[in-house]
Amino acid sequence: MPRRTATMLASTLILIALLCAGVLIRVPYSEMSPGPTVNTLGDARGEPVLHISGHKTYPTSGNLNMTTVRVTGADYDMNIVEAVYGWLAHDSVVVPHDTLYPDGKTEEESTQENAEEFSLSQESAKVAALEELKIPVTSRVVVSTVVKDSAAEGVLHAGDVIKAVDGAAVERPEDVAKLVTKHKPGEDVVFTVIPAKTAAAAEKAGKEPEGSEDVTLTTRKAPVDPSNPSEDRAIVGIQAGTDHTFPFEIDIKLADVGGPSAGLMFSLGIIDKLTPGKLTGGKFVAGTGTIDDDGKVGPIGGINMKLVGARDAGAKYFLTPDDNCAAAASDTPGGLTLVRVKTLDDAKKSLEKIRAGDTAGLPACSAG
Repeated sequence: MPRRTATMLASTLILIALLCAGVLIRVPYSEMSPGPTVNTLGDARGEPVLHISGHKTYPTSGNLNMTTVRVTGADYDMNIVEAVYGWLAHDSVVVPHDTLYPDGKTEEESTQENAEEFSLSQESAKVAALEELKIPVTSRVVVSTVVKDSAAEGVLHAGDVIKAVDGAAVERPEDVAKLVTKHKPGEDVVFTVIPAKTAAAAEKAGKEPEGSEDVTLTTRKAPVDPSNPSEDRAIVGIQAGTDHTFPFEIDIKLADVGGPSAGLMFSLGIIDKLTPGKLTGGKFVAGTGTIDDDGKVGPIGGINMKLVGARDAGAKYFLTPDDNCAAAASDTPGGLTLVRVKTLDDAKKSLEKIRAGDTAGLPACSAG
């Protein structure tokens, strides 16, 4: 066999062997890519994303699109060829598997956690929107969860309204932990609560819940924190949360989406539907960002993938959380203008400028 032919054959066989190895060898990486975007002012699967009843609504136009990121599943192992292709592709990102699924978290556990975060973000989006419009919302601190085999199990229940701890009024969920941890493990703490059934009945009747009762619990020592093994912190085994009563119905329907990052866009969609005029002026605006009850916009993951998804969907402007601005500005898809936002009010004012054509005055993101 001629030397040249033998060399080519050997090279071909080596290449085939390397490709086979690349397909068979698995690596601990996952891929993120642009996911679908959804107009919060429009429909999804044949029904409105935002449905409001019991209050006057107004026509809307344009787009206020929430954005998503598509990720490979927790049980999927990438091979070397897929990882290299992902690293080279501009519209995807390959990251260590533990970045998306830390501590061996399964796909089911991740999905459940994302669903819970999505539900909480919807509540905060509603509260922030109505507060921005000066529409009163009733809020109460409640028992969100009770830890199994804890001091609170069988004594406190999910949905119980927490009025006070040791006689000190409770205004926010974090107040509960602060008051409990004033004790040492083994000491008694007194919760003043309205039972969940009583609260639910009052809410159904459109009344404020009444009939509080005192419950005494003996605190226990919190599990040892490896970072602070000498800590001697008292707990009772509950997670406090906030329950809101809205003056009318706001229903957010969007399947197969998880996480908290759509909060900002939901709030803006609600505001647009509840106010006369058209918030975007018919423009195509997309964005992302968590939101809390006070309207503060927080950072999210996968910002660059969301920018690509928004641009591909037709967006011209992208509302960008302040803490994501540097990363977004370092790799902005052509034709997309980034708009920096820190609060819901910032976003609302920027949309007013976009509607008026005053785009020179928009707060910009910088890569520095």
